[in-house]
Amino acid sequence: MKAYAKTDIGAMRKTNQDYIFCSMKPVGSLPNLFIVADGMGGHKAGDLASRYTVEEFLNVVEASESENPISIIEEAVRKSNIALINKSKESIDYEGMGTTLVVATFIRNSLYIANVGDSRLYCINNDIQQITRDHSLVEEMINLGELDRKNARTHENKNIITRAVGVDSEVVADFFEVDYSKDDIILMCSDGLSNMIDDEDIKRIINESTDLEAACNMLIETANANGGRDNISVILIDPDYEEVKAC
Repeated sequence: MKAYAKTDIGAMRKTNQDYIFCSMKPVGSLPNLFIVADGMGGHKAGDLASRYTVEEFLNVVEASESENPISIIEEAVRKSNIALINKSKESIDYEGMGTTLVVATFIRNSLYIANVGDSRLYCINNDIQQITRDHSLVEEMINLGELDRKNARTHENKNIITRAVGVDSEVVADFFEVDYSKDDIILMCSDGLSNMIDDEDIKRIINESTDLEAACNMLIETANANGGRDNISVILIDPDYEEVKAC
């Protein structure tokens, strides 16, 4: 396995409210763990929300006695949601803070994914497939036939999410289990990337890049060149990568 992760403030924001975690080593009972969180809130609340949620999430994972990845992640989402709600009560500056969350772990030939909000996970090879589904107003409009996906990227309400960690006393994550192929590259990102680059260009940049670091940097550079209206976070993972050592 090989991975590369990077977060960028973007071209227009004064603070970075995204937070990422990338570990190819075990975290608790999980053999690896990758997280993207995109915080929301006031001047300081958004960056606190994403960082604090990921830290609490990791604490739960490390302490869990379960061996089931879905049970572990589900417990971590639930407890980190409660922790963030309690944190928001400590200061008037923290009122209304929350965060998206997309989580992934690779176990044998399966990829286990959970998401809350509109941060995404894609599977990329000759095609590009968005595995997660956004919890957003425009996604609901698409499902109701009120909006087509082409115009959704530029819709005025694109940034309104319908589900987030830290907003309600109970939060439900969507779970996915997929089998990945040998040549797949996994992309996890905040909407600062997916709102600035369309899926086909994301696929092209990744497939044309020499390695994960080059692809990650080019994705962020392109998102900024296209406007960089939000913070940009990217995690790229090659789950089948094996380093070739000289004899």
